Amino acid sequence: MVEQEGKHLVLFPFMAEGHFVPFLAMADRINRRTRCTITIVSTPLLSRNLKAINPPDSNIRLAELPFSCTDVGLALLEASETLRPAFEDMLSELCRTAGRESIHVIADFLVGWAVEVATELGVLVSVFMTSGAYGTAVGVSLWLQPPSGDPESDEFSLADFPRPISLRRSQIPDYIRFSDGSDVLCPFLRRQSSRCLGADGFLFNTLEGLEDIGLEYFEKKSGGSPVWAIGPIIAGDDFRRFRGEHGVQSQGCIEWLDLHPPSSVLYIAFGSIETISASEMMEFAHGLEMSGRPFIWVVKPPLGNEETEQFRRNEWLPEGFEDRIQKRKQGILVKNWGPQLAILSHKSTGAFLSHCGWNSILESLANGVPIISWPLGGEQNFNSKLLQEELKVSVEIAAGDSAEIDRDRISGVIEMAMGQTQKGDEIRRNAGILRAMFEAANREEGCSNEALDDFLKKAFPSRK
Repeated sequence: MVEQEGKHLVLFPFMAEGHFVPFLAMADRINRRTRCTITIVSTPLLSRNLKAINPPDSNIRLAELPFSCTDVGLALLEASETLRPAFEDMLSELCRTAGRESIHVIADFLVGWAVEVATELGVLVSVFMTSGAYGTAVGVSLWLQPPSGDPESDEFSLADFPRPISLRRSQIPDYIRFSDGSDVLCPFLRRQSSRCLGADGFLFNTLEGLEDIGLEYFEKKSGGSPVWAIGPIIAGDDFRRFRGEHGVQSQGCIEWLDLHPPSSVLYIAFGSIETISASEMMEFAHGLEMSGRPFIWVVKPPLGNEETEQFRRNEWLPEGFEDRIQKRKQGILVKNWGPQLAILSHKSTGAFLSHCGWNSILESLANGVPIISWPLGGEQNFNSKLLQEELKVSVEIAAGDSAEIDRDRISGVIEMAMGQTQKGDEIRRNAGILRAMFEAANREEGCSNEALDDFLKKAFPSRK
């Protein structure tokens, strides 16, 4: 226990599930290791969601900032910057009542402007990266200095890394490759990157030895600010209960897995936000059926459709697909949400076909499950590169926004990953090694708790 009574940690997550769920899981871990007060800054909608998943015996507090995206008519990313005056008022009042020396702000990368607010008020501030160190570092490098050089050449290097990193242009998302500064996303991310690099420290949901070049990048780029690898912080399925009660659906998945041999089932999910197009869904279903491998597929309406819309299987899937897979006992479709951790920790799960969101990657590797990569947006292309080229625990179905999805390739990649192939053996072996690393990191004396305790000891330095 790190004694920090009378001290205040103010956590400010971005307003999306993939961000605030890791923030809450981090807050829960901190709450078990220190006596300081923890406050999570939220909006009214986010606050309701957090109350639903915050453990009832938790000492974690919530502080609401008034916010309505519809009032400003902007996209959520850009609209989040309108929270600045309310956050400044809240933090100023806390400084007045508690003293700025007793406060430390932990801001999400996507609310980088909070670093400026805290610094202007004389409050120490760190940034918590809910995405991986490697993928975020590559993104920051590209946002701050878009790729240049010969456009006909596919290969180019990121020279501001501790050691040069080579990328193919096809690995860069279109929103970066074709940005001319008039779009919303790239300028927004460039602003947040610049602001975050002025933080007093960085917390990463990763572990020592997994992606150290990314950690070194931020230490170098920030001018020597300390970097702590406090992960893997993995939020259990209970943290996601604000989506509603899914007990029957969860039980059905586990019962189905119980019917299959070890490491035989492919789990497919594209995260809480991402989805694929209708044509990709159709082609993917053909390839999946051709593979003959048993599977659990978490399906959502394709791009351009509301997630709450009823799933139109006759329009978005091949004719008779669901009936055939049920008759052959090849697979089951789970609508919108699945008990991901329970599935990944089951002995029958042999591979995870994923969009390569960082939370999903951590959950998979913590259970020793190799990954079939299908990156869809954000830094996911860079995460996929890490999985394939550095960690060697993945094979990739498609890369880049303009990649073509072909049923034969889908079936072939699934067989390569799950069959008795040289590549399949390699990624399974390496995933097992990483599972042991994850287990060691999260032991009481492991590097994750060691790093978190070091941060907590240094978060409130005595000042003369």
